Amino acid sequence: MNFTENMKQSFHQVADYLLGQLKSGEQANVNLNAEESLFVRFNGNKVRQNTHVEQRTLGLLLQKEGKTAHVSFSITGQVDEDKKRADFWLSQARKECDLLPEDPYQVPIKNNGTSDNTFKGALLPDEEVISAITRPAQGTDLAGLYCGGPLISANKNSQGQSHWFATENFFMDYSLYHGEKAVKSVYAGTEWNQKDFEANLALSKNQLNLMDRPKRTLKPGAYRTYLAPGAVAEMASMLSWGALSFNAYKQGGSALQKLAEKEKSLSKLLSLRENYGLGLTHRFNSLGELADETLELISVGELKNFMTSSRSAKEYGVQGNAADSYEAPRSLEILPGSLKEQDILKELGTGLYLSNLHYLNWSDRLNARITGMTRYACFWVENGEIIAPIADLRFDESLYDCWGPNLLAITEFQAVDPMVSTYESRSFGGKKVPGMLIKDFKFTL
Repeated sequence: MNFTENMKQSFHQVADYLLGQLKSGEQANVNLNAEESLFVRFNGNKVRQNTHVEQRTLGLLLQKEGKTAHVSFSITGQVDEDKKRADFWLSQARKECDLLPEDPYQVPIKNNGTSDNTFKGALLPDEEVISAITRPAQGTDLAGLYCGGPLISANKNSQGQSHWFATENFFMDYSLYHGEKAVKSVYAGTEWNQKDFEANLALSKNQLNLMDRPKRTLKPGAYRTYLAPGAVAEMASMLSWGALSFNAYKQGGSALQKLAEKEKSLSKLLSLRENYGLGLTHRFNSLGELADETLELISVGELKNFMTSSRSAKEYGVQGNAADSYEAPRSLEILPGSLKEQDILKELGTGLYLSNLHYLNWSDRLNARITGMTRYACFWVENGEIIAPIADLRFDESLYDCWGPNLLAITEFQAVDPMVSTYESRSFGGKKVPGMLIKDFKFTL
């Protein structure tokens, strides 16, 4: 029996056992996060670290006498041992409930239905990973992280709800270096295709060759700018910092406050949605609520929906949309436009081509103003031709400008930007975004 099949069987046994121990007046919700992952770190196109990680974590939400307690604990996959751990942590949750005040916005546990989805990938055999990556990268200074294997999320509760989601995926998050110069890329998916990886690598090598030209230092100012999907993905990540949260909006902390109140507007070229059809994550949240497959967030420049959790819905008397407690997109898509890939440099004309951005933060949240730095393969372009790499620049730009009247075009192609976070565990989710051509993108340093 493989990891996924064993985990499914043992989870149901342990979760059913735990829920069966509840006393009168108690309700509970149980979440599973599990993975079996191969991690290979590279430096100088050689293996720096080769590690196999197998872990399983149960999260328990206990409701008792209007109080809510949360605990989480590791399990082993051995049912008898895991039942003992469940007994201990259930007793701890009860003790915590006894000490807590009543929760005024407690969301009652109910049956949100069932779902069962397992997606089989076509990953590289573990023994082939190193040669598949290092062989085509021979002669380069490649640094990065390969991670792949089964990833599982599941949920059950005391009202009979049951959800299961398992997938097999991978990512190769890497950079190519030439001294202090570097380019960055990600190759990810559920099926490894060696030709596709080598094409991805060849594009990075070509960008690195362009980086070898003398660097151009530019003065602060506003420049016509093309943001490649990697750069757009970084800007879109800022929307997870409360911008699309209904709770943040009600508390005055949303960066899209003025858009919601129609004091500001965005370009009609811009449409965003939550799209679980991308297959990047499961539709159920930590309460087991099933979201619609798609949810319009911004449509032709107008805000249509905030991410609204059931807790916020109860607090503010509105309809929720199965957002998780942190009320941020988990599978964000920015819809494509009409700019063809082969026309990007011609339409840019003279200006900046930015592959990546980093160190982003809100510089003026209520005016949706973001600051950050250019990074990796960023170039000065003249008359539709790449001339030189640029010295790093700091930008300070409002979404109401660059995604508003200054948004000239959106590419007809999109790129998937998977979550590559491995802090504590591998992450579900990601984004699918196009490139953007912007007039007068503002740089301050």
